[in-house]
Amino acid sequence: MRSDHERPDAQLHRRAPPREVYEAVLDVRAWWSGRIEGTTDVQGGEFTYEVPDIHWTKFRVTELVPGERVAWLTLDSWLSFPEDHQEWTGTTIRFDIRPTDGGTELVFTHEGLTPAAECYTVCHTAWGDYVTGSLRDLVLTGAGTPNAFEGPEVLALAREGRSAR
Repeated sequence: MRSDHERPDAQLHRRAPPREVYEAVLDVRAWWSGRIEGTTDVQGGEFTYEVPDIHWTKFRVTELVPGERVAWLTLDSWLSFPEDHQEWTGTTIRFDIRPTDGGTELVFTHEGLTPAAECYTVCHTAWGDYVTGSLRDLVLTGAGTPNAFEGPEVLALAREGRSAR
């Protein structure tokens, strides 16, 4: 579970400048559901993410390169559905932002979350929905759709590898 992998978990191509995509990533509360407490936009800052009875995680912001990269180290975690409730602990969430001829490419990778992890199908599906759905909407329209992926029915779909969208 803790080994890195090369394949990105989600990619997003937008006709927006890299700085705009970077700023959207930093506005975590606007695109990711759940309760988020703490500092998400300062290097070294720490924040928690919680969906009661399903998921709790504590992150440290380890990289902030304006217009290029955002990374969070998972300091501690608890997930209700896998046998190893701390599958995320020690993993890194990475957003790599690159200018392209037509705008910007965002490559999202959850380093350490591999297909061998019990939560992989659920987490990979959810990340895809958040990055290519809610975060995309935030970049395109100025408003994310973070709460479109909540509830037991969404968790059931994600367990099957199916998107809520």
